[in-house]
Amino acid sequence: MPYRLAIFDFDGTLADTFPWFVGVLNDVADRHGFRRVRPDEVDELRGMNARAIMARLGVSLWKVPRIARHMRELAARDAEQMKLFPGVPEMLRRLTDAGVTLAVVTSNAEDNVRRVLSVESARVRHYRCGASAFGKGPKLRRVLADSRTPASAAIAIGDEIRDCDAARAVGIAFGAVTWGFATSQALRALAPDAVFESPEELAEAISAGWPS
Repeated sequence: MPYRLAIFDFDGTLADTFPWFVGVLNDVADRHGFRRVRPDEVDELRGMNARAIMARLGVSLWKVPRIARHMRELAARDAEQMKLFPGVPEMLRRLTDAGVTLAVVTSNAEDNVRRVLSVESARVRHYRCGASAFGKGPKLRRVLADSRTPASAAIAIGDEIRDCDAARAVGIAFGAVTWGFATSQALRALAPDAVFESPEELAEAISAGWPS
């Protein structure tokens, strides 16, 4: 069955926010009492899942909601610095022109997402934002319900291991993108339903009715 609904993560999937994230991370660490990240360990962290990263940095689970709120506030402050990846606007246009419904499920705030998407925000029919670090599953289910789309006709698209975990918990396909946070090797090890090397490749596959 061709995918009629594409549910995108935002940070690292639609928007190139990783450099910004690295730039603010150590100030956030100082404020919330977890370990700073050395420049030489960034690549190693990109190959780990969220829980492993938290353990590595000494982030207590009870602190995560507070840290997430702080990150959303910083993202709102710096939204003008954030840009969509090259090819993303064209990808979104091609998908909607092909009749694919678009949604965004993210831990970022909806206002931040809309500001960065700019004119392309109107192409997104469903926003479920402010998800907790491990709380994307319920928001994915809500998008399925709101759009009246069966799980078999939907695909979640993201750049992190936790995106794959959430999609599988809900029973929908997962498409990994290699231009975001997690390494291509880490994502491929999950055996996702698809691996996309570029927005152009993603748009071509889904708009053409894959899987037929």
